[in-house]
Amino acid sequence: MKVTFNRGGCAVAVALLLLLYAQYTIAQETQPAVAQEPAAEATECAECHSSKGPRGEQVSYAAILHTSIHAELSCETCHSSIDMENFDPSSPHPHGEVQPVHCGDCHEKEADEYKSHGRLAIGDNHPDLPACWDCHGTHDIVAISNPRSRVDPANLAGTCQRCHTDVNIVKRHDVLRDAPIKTYQNSVHGEPTKIGLSALATCIDCHAAVNEEGNRTAHRILSPVNDKSPIYHFNIPQTCGGCHRAQTKDYLRGIHGQALLRGEVEAPVCTTCHGEHGIVKKDDPRSPVNPAHIAEQTCAPCHESAVLNQKYGLPGGRLASYIDSYHGLKSKAGDTTVANCASCHREHLVLPSSDPESSINPQNLRKTCGSCHPGITAQLAQTPIHGTGAGLYTGWADIFRKVYLVVIAVTIGLMLLHNVADWRRYVKNMLKQPYVQRLSPSETAQHWVLMIAFIVLVITGFALRYSDAWWVKLLFGFDIKLSTTTKSLGGSNLRAIIHRMAAVVLIVSAVWHMLYVLSRRGRQWIHDMTWTWSDFRHIWENSLYFLGRRDEEARFGRFSYMEKAEYWALVWGTIIMSVTGLFLWFDTFASRFVPKGFLDVMLVIHYYEAWLATLAILVWHIYGTMFRPSVWPMNPSWIAGRMPKIQYMHEHPEGPKLKARVSVPRYEEEIEESPQPAGASDQVPATVHRDPEPPD
Repeated sequence: MKVTFNRGGCAVAVALLLLLYAQYTIAQETQPAVAQEPAAEATECAECHSSKGPRGEQVSYAAILHTSIHAELSCETCHSSIDMENFDPSSPHPHGEVQPVHCGDCHEKEADEYKSHGRLAIGDNHPDLPACWDCHGTHDIVAISNPRSRVDPANLAGTCQRCHTDVNIVKRHDVLRDAPIKTYQNSVHGEPTKIGLSALATCIDCHAAVNEEGNRTAHRILSPVNDKSPIYHFNIPQTCGGCHRAQTKDYLRGIHGQALLRGEVEAPVCTTCHGEHGIVKKDDPRSPVNPAHIAEQTCAPCHESAVLNQKYGLPGGRLASYIDSYHGLKSKAGDTTVANCASCHREHLVLPSSDPESSINPQNLRKTCGSCHPGITAQLAQTPIHGTGAGLYTGWADIFRKVYLVVIAVTIGLMLLHNVADWRRYVKNMLKQPYVQRLSPSETAQHWVLMIAFIVLVITGFALRYSDAWWVKLLFGFDIKLSTTTKSLGGSNLRAIIHRMAAVVLIVSAVWHMLYVLSRRGRQWIHDMTWTWSDFRHIWENSLYFLGRRDEEARFGRFSYMEKAEYWALVWGTIIMSVTGLFLWFDTFASRFVPKGFLDVMLVIHYYEAWLATLAILVWHIYGTMFRPSVWPMNPSWIAGRMPKIQYMHEHPEGPKLKARVSVPRYEEEIEESPQPAGASDQVPATVHRDPEPPD
């Protein structure tokens, strides 16, 4: 076999040989002299010292050490208190415990750099301070370039998480508790490690401070409040700039970077917008700089802050005016291609409009808008995006907007007035018909008190939960100054007072009703409200009627199953809301006897029971008393306890035969009285009562 070499191949071979020789020479110079054969010494120690292997088997330290970077060292090189020359197997450690290993005896430079880790310093002697072996291992230490190394970029996150996910360590030192390692491994920086590749940026790249030679070293992990730490607020752009040079250069030229260089603590840095450990690509829906989220989640927290806008003289309402524009409406609809904050203001080189280089400078607007709207005219490009009202309406457009608002208000107002007048006339005509007195004055008054208290409770209760809603600001968005010496009575305080007053009224009405049911009429009320088998028959009959399997609906007595269900739901709801409300009202006193979790349960029940009651009234009660075709325009019993006789006979054909009355004296008419059942508790006197009609 003939082998030939060219000049290039010879040069490569010579270079490799020189490199290997240099590495061997350096290794010889840095390793201490070995007094004995390491295999023999390790064998002596291995008789007692072993460890579990990856499959659970016992592996001697000698075998582990043989595969490490310290394979040529003897045991006593690191464990200096061991005397192998006078080794006695019957008494391997005659002087007591083996002294701790001092890695700095060989690695002086690294030991000199390692003065602290986070907020823990070497002199503190804190047991949680990581030692060399916590990061590098013990007998199994391999070269950093070895893929098996614990500090290899692909393994480093797993090494750090041994402490940073330890619940006890996290609690003792108040470090991040949001699973930083896990979020990092799912980030754009740590994602490659899942397929065995090196991370794009490791823990060291961001957290390690530089040494005297200007190189980052994991032996200098400093606290975030240390001004030499790479994650110190004012150092973060330089840290990220180690990889993202162009972006950092633009950032430092922009208004945000200039504010940071001036020492403004509110100035946003890279992590303010992109996040810290969980940084993902901007096209990822989870990213705070995703086009769908950047306006509301990233830019708005600062630019909608009244404190920051006042301090830096910035106009407010930018988010609202953007959302109200075409771009904002499309963005909220899920369009990720429409212009957002970064599209117009740039991502990193954000400059004020007065700067000639600014993308929103009047001279540059045509170019900026033209990136999405090719051929846009200079005049159209000058259309303001952020402004008052809808943001886009200025000049003649604003005049037409105002005219339309007036037209809409007048037109819809007249329509509403027409419908209210029409409905009112129907109600008035209904009240002129012969009527029956279904509710007594006491029952009618109870309903009025309950109705008013319920409405007030609903409005003032939900006003607390939805305090940012427009109707809440309209009702309670004010501040009353009683005098110059007293505190102001804000709308929120007044809301709380009204809510509690209405709660007292509700409880009083409940007590009133309890006393009422003790009377003869009240007992009959409870008797007629009690569920019987006929109610279930009525439900079945109505179900068939709804499905078209029956021609007539069920014939109800004094109370239908709908009214009975609503009444007992009202009783139950009043008890629940009263009990939970009292616990929340007097929470300080209650906390002496019940745990905090119990009060949390009371709050949940109170809130969702309020929703249940409100929806039941809107969906069930309002329909049954107003929108049900057979009672339209309404059942007027709630006004004075009376309802048209014809309506009563239709709704309660099997109910007590009540005396009919008329309120129209313009003509005389005989009203044929139906025979009354003996002992009916809610009969009225046999005489026909005629009330004078109020003047129109």
